[in-house]
Amino acid sequence: MPLTNTGSILASLTQLTKLNRTSILTDRVKDLSINEFICLLDFITAEFQQFLRALDMINNEALESMLEQVMDAFTLKIGQILQADRTLIFLVDNESGQLWAKLNENDQTDSRHLRLPFNVGIPGHVAAKKITLNIANITDHPLYSPEIDMIPGYPIKTILCMPILSSTGQVVAVVQLINKADGQPFNPEDEQRFQDFADSIGIILETCQSFYMAARNQRGAAALLKATSSLGQSLDLDATLKSVMEQARRLMKADRSTLFMLSRETGELWSKVATADSSELLEIRIPANRGIAGYVASTGQIVNIPDAYQDSRFDPSTDRRTGYRTQSILCMPVFNSNGELIAVTQLINKENDGSFSSSDEEFMQAFNIQAGIALENAKLFETVLTEKQYQKDMLQSLSDAVISTDLEGRIVTINDAALELLGLEESQLYDAKIRRLWEYKIIGRFVWDIFPIEHLKFRLVDSLQNGAKHYVPEQTLRGAIALSRSLGEFNAVLAIPSELDPHAYVPWNDPLCSPDQYLQDSGDRADLKPFERSVNLTVNPLTNAEADVRGGLVIMEDISSEKRMKSTLYRYMNPSVADQVMAAGDDKLMVGERKDVTILFSDIRGYTTMTENLEATEVVALLNSYFETMVESVFNHSGTLDKFIGDALMAVFGAPLHLDDHALLAVESALDMRHRLAEFNQSRLFSHQPQIRFGIGISSGEVVAGNIGSQRRMDYTVIGDGVNLSSRLESLTKEYGCDILISESTYRACRGEERLLVRELDLTRVKGKSKAVKIYELIDRRPDRLDPVLLDFLELYHQGREAYLERNFRGAIAHFEQAAQLRPRDTPITIHLHRCARYLESPPPEEWDGIHTMLTK
Repeated sequence: MPLTNTGSILASLTQLTKLNRTSILTDRVKDLSINEFICLLDFITAEFQQFLRALDMINNEALESMLEQVMDAFTLKIGQILQADRTLIFLVDNESGQLWAKLNENDQTDSRHLRLPFNVGIPGHVAAKKITLNIANITDHPLYSPEIDMIPGYPIKTILCMPILSSTGQVVAVVQLINKADGQPFNPEDEQRFQDFADSIGIILETCQSFYMAARNQRGAAALLKATSSLGQSLDLDATLKSVMEQARRLMKADRSTLFMLSRETGELWSKVATADSSELLEIRIPANRGIAGYVASTGQIVNIPDAYQDSRFDPSTDRRTGYRTQSILCMPVFNSNGELIAVTQLINKENDGSFSSSDEEFMQAFNIQAGIALENAKLFETVLTEKQYQKDMLQSLSDAVISTDLEGRIVTINDAALELLGLEESQLYDAKIRRLWEYKIIGRFVWDIFPIEHLKFRLVDSLQNGAKHYVPEQTLRGAIALSRSLGEFNAVLAIPSELDPHAYVPWNDPLCSPDQYLQDSGDRADLKPFERSVNLTVNPLTNAEADVRGGLVIMEDISSEKRMKSTLYRYMNPSVADQVMAAGDDKLMVGERKDVTILFSDIRGYTTMTENLEATEVVALLNSYFETMVESVFNHSGTLDKFIGDALMAVFGAPLHLDDHALLAVESALDMRHRLAEFNQSRLFSHQPQIRFGIGISSGEVVAGNIGSQRRMDYTVIGDGVNLSSRLESLTKEYGCDILISESTYRACRGEERLLVRELDLTRVKGKSKAVKIYELIDRRPDRLDPVLLDFLELYHQGREAYLERNFRGAIAHFEQAAQLRPRDTPITIHLHRCARYLESPPPEEWDGIHTMLTK
């Protein structure tokens, strides 16, 4: 049975629902027969099928193409009916306040989009006023604007421009007909002919526009969901920046996108952009108050510019440099959860030469909210990683063993010093396989199982439960390292002494290890290296900001003889030299040995006079600063600092490690000290402080070297004639007025004729010695070419010395006086002139050999 007067049931229900008449369908069906109800269901089903097809069209990405096809067909047919040479249909974009049309150039594949603002040009006027304009002579019309209405390469004579209205009377499009085919102007019949089908076209275009807007919103929502969901997939800041920029560009159909992070510390906006080959990201920085992005960062306002070159804030220099043309810009702020601006998103050039709409702003605003959360999480994660790495580096840099635990006492972190305390050598620490094995076996174990120190468990539990702090000196830690090699790979296993058998070791102290798997120490096993450490133990709780205990901290200071020895050696020599000494063993250091070495003594001249007006703190600061640079010179030349004696220092070259070129290293160190002193004095000159002068004595020879003291207080030193001679030479620098004196033994050990530029000063017998030694003033390293004046001076001086030793005192005086003309205040010349004059008055005995005997130290 047919159902009469059904109409559009869904449309009727929609209208009635607006009027709150929701029971109309119930009232209608309650009296229907079965056949009538079935017929009603058929009508509703048909309409729902149309509705589903409409939804399918909305979700179909080809909808935009369909709209363009409708536009192309209507444009073609309207032009044919009204005999126009060219026809344009401008659609109204209410969001952007623009009219847009597709202008076909030569064929359907060669086209571009035209966009005009409302109230601009003839189409804009028609859209705004809802009127028809029939212009017979375009050049005489006051609304005609060549810059807007002209089509390049196409002369316009006549125009018929008419609005197309929707069912509600709103302008949905404007039809512009240009140049009638017969050359005549358009007439009222043309206008009427258009009105015959204008309403139908308006409804169709309105429907297409609605579908298009719905489809665009649907695609935008889907894209926004996809973009925001992808933002949380990585906590890496670089990856998040890249994801944000790419997703924003796709979402907004922009040509380019940039996300600038705000650095409040530097007052800059920064971003990372890919290189031309996309192989890496380069960081760019701009001031946070310049340009459009800077304006948004400063004000927090949205900037939407349809034409960048019409905005005074836009800087076109980048376009001129790159050849890129910036048209439209959408720049928006990004806020974190606290409402603080942390970034700025910038989109450039909407596709099809369009501008960004208010709908785009809404989508980007929603996107930026999610982007802000993602960026904040990424920055927090980066901060956490940086802080974690900082704490890890700080932990590893500590020389004491440090172990952190959880609330149960299980190991969470352990530093390298703790692994070394357990017997792992430095080379094994950097073996990736061994390192992974040890961390796997140790992390998560109870700390007292790995470090079986007496009462450690009790003290740590007390600390974890009650927040107590414990310090226990001189505790014993015993264990062994079991070495093995299988399949060509080296392994090192930690073994802990068994409580039942002192000669048995349990691998990793594993409670599941059976006695037959224990390692027996037979005393001669090369693959088992027992160790015993003496440690000072500290146990502290780890607390959070609320002072709640969150874990424990176990610190062990190694005070075993090896550690004390290394600590002592580090005070006296370069750490690398100290490590070599430790690797060689310390038996000889303790008992002493005879070694061929070079000794250097250095002393500050006039120290007492210079410091008598200084405060005690100033004296200490001066000496610390001076010794800092002088000791560095000793260490840099593989020397060993023996001791400080007031304002003097004593250094040894060639002990405890043997050095073939110990004499040359000592000389090089002395020359470096001279250079460092000049720089030191230069800095004091600017602060009007007195200049420092020093004297250095260097001698080579055999000494007894060793560690003198006890296990708890050790001093490494050398004893012998070479030490005394170096000290005497340092004192002689005052008498001879020079800064560095070396003995004949040092000169010969350096192969001085080849390497050093020196002046033989005297043949001297120091106080307390019967044998005389030649002493030399160290001038410098031997250069490739000598200064002529210096060469002449040294030649005259040496001729004077030869005459002096041959008892030709008058000849010596002649040579020395000539040398004095080149250096009038030279102290050694003055000394020799006085001696020659005295010997002329009172000649020396026949057995005189030219030796000068020192009567004082």
